[in-house]
Amino acid sequence: MLPRISIFLKNQILKKMLKFSFYACRIAFVFYICRKLFVIMKLSKTEEELMNHLWVLKKAFQKELLEMYPDPKPAATTISTLLKRMQDKQFVAYDTVGNMRQYFPLISKESYFSKHINGLIKNFFNDSPGQFASFFTKKTDLTKDELKELKALIEEKLDQKI
Repeated sequence: MLPRISIFLKNQILKKMLKFSFYACRIAFVFYICRKLFVIMKLSKTEEELMNHLWVLKKAFQKELLEMYPDPKPAATTISTLLKRMQDKQFVAYDTVGNMRQYFPLISKESYFSKHINGLIKNFFNDSPGQFASFFTKKTDLTKDELKELKALIEEKLDQKI
């Protein structure tokens, strides 16, 4: 009788361990997805440079993107690697034309930089646009005309809110 109880207990323990393992895997998967989503929103400097060329061209083959760079141009394999990484991050997709790939952006330049500016304000300026504006106007060398232009933009936005 005693061995049957221990087998029963072993089975119960195994069931609990499997259940725990299942939930641990689900939690690990959620963390993995969250980490991927965070990475997706960021481009490296070299990826941003390539993305800027793609935003200008709207659609381009790898060769056309390579031609956009000043001398010394990066290697074609470098451009290929950057495009693959940007594709994995879901910033770029492609259409197959013959045996070549024509790349196009999946996110607009305005949308990309808007998210980055909002992140900058949130992380470095305590989520305060006022602190950001204060820093921006004090630490940049704006001319009087540029400051007037900013003032006009703010007044226009205020008029829209009323």
